[in-house]
Amino acid sequence: MTTAKPYLTGHFTPVAEEVTATGLTVEGTLPPELTGRLLRNGHNPKPGITPTHWFKGSGMVHGIRLREGRAEWYRNRWVHTPALDGAPYMTEHGPDLTASAAGTHVIEHAGRLLALCEANLPFELTPELETVGAHDFGGKLRGAMTAHPKEDPGTGELHFFGSSPFPPFLTYYVSDAKGEIIHSAEVPGATAALKHDFAVTRRHVVFVEGNVTFDHAESSGIPYSWSDRQPARIGVMPRGGDGARYVRWFSIEPGNMLHVSNAYEDGRGRIVLEGPTVDREGFRLSWNWWVGAPGRGSEPVSRSYTRRWVLDMAAGTVDEQIIDDLPVEFPTLNEDYLGAENRYQYAISFPDEKGFGGYGVVKYDRTTGARRIHQVGDARMPGEAVFVPAARATSEDDGYLLTVVSDLKQDASQLLVLDASGLDRIATVHLPHRVSAGLHGSWIPDSALEDTTA
Repeated sequence: MTTAKPYLTGHFTPVAEEVTATGLTVEGTLPPELTGRLLRNGHNPKPGITPTHWFKGSGMVHGIRLREGRAEWYRNRWVHTPALDGAPYMTEHGPDLTASAAGTHVIEHAGRLLALCEANLPFELTPELETVGAHDFGGKLRGAMTAHPKEDPGTGELHFFGSSPFPPFLTYYVSDAKGEIIHSAEVPGATAALKHDFAVTRRHVVFVEGNVTFDHAESSGIPYSWSDRQPARIGVMPRGGDGARYVRWFSIEPGNMLHVSNAYEDGRGRIVLEGPTVDREGFRLSWNWWVGAPGRGSEPVSRSYTRRWVLDMAAGTVDEQIIDDLPVEFPTLNEDYLGAENRYQYAISFPDEKGFGGYGVVKYDRTTGARRIHQVGDARMPGEAVFVPAARATSEDDGYLLTVVSDLKQDASQLLVLDASGLDRIATVHLPHRVSAGLHGSWIPDSALEDTTA
């Protein structure tokens, strides 16, 4: 008897069809300033397809269109890349950067919607989520692009990188607010370690290399595994045209971090970096879930606890500690504070590796150390909570959290709109079918897109 892969069951059961629904039912009152689109991406293989790894599943973007207190439509579309129709990533001529799952994230930059997967080129979508095609920034992007670019809230520049298991291992890029790549540089000293996310402060770019690195013997189709021989490090590079010349690498404790909460320079000029990390056992339990192997945790992330690093550039030292014992992932914040000191950040809590505890939306107050959790209910799993500032906001947490919830008991999904200050529910938008649990997404206000009529 074959046991079903965990990423094809329960909250992760793929959606079988592309649908469009209009005039969605709303409970409560949607704030009128929520006029735009919530887009969320995730791995959703076509019916009959069983990927060898969770991350190999084809990307499907779900969109919810809100306008002035109404929920006008929901639609979901596969990202129509060559890989969706079975095209291989590796060819006799090398990797096909267009053969992408395109299932990790979806962002807007310079009026373009881009579906992202870190081993490939981004794929452009229309505001109605139809696929336009691969986007290579006018030919200036010749390698892969991270699924976690960072947009500078002051300049509108998009900072991103391409990582490769072969030299050059790490290439850094900056695109201006108009969508043109204006800078690229190979980063010295990088290795084949997995680099999924990174951080940008006001003055520096911060890269993280954990103990997960390229492994040609890994048979899942994602050629990475834990290695005790791979040193865990943080690389700090000054922003600017010749910053790569001055990158410094700092040794840290063993572990692996997928997602950055934020990073900034504190009042003493030290760099503070935070994000959920796993230890060796946590990675083993998580990886076995991702490939559907025995000896896995009950959730896609196990033993994932928020860690803080404080890098003293003058002394050349790193102080690090786990600052919370709650298993969390998908950290978010008010992105107006990206790269600057933030008081509040948000995350999704998971049951522990044995299945104890519940799902929830978490708010951290970094000043007081307080932690608040909005419990979503039994058999209900929230997705990444996207922060949207309120109109005429007067404080950092004056805004809303938007999260799509998978409800197994009702076989349904809802968009929850929470008050980011107290985590109280403001509104619920009922979706036409259950949305499979996914990964990352973005709120795209109408002002960011030229076409706001749809």
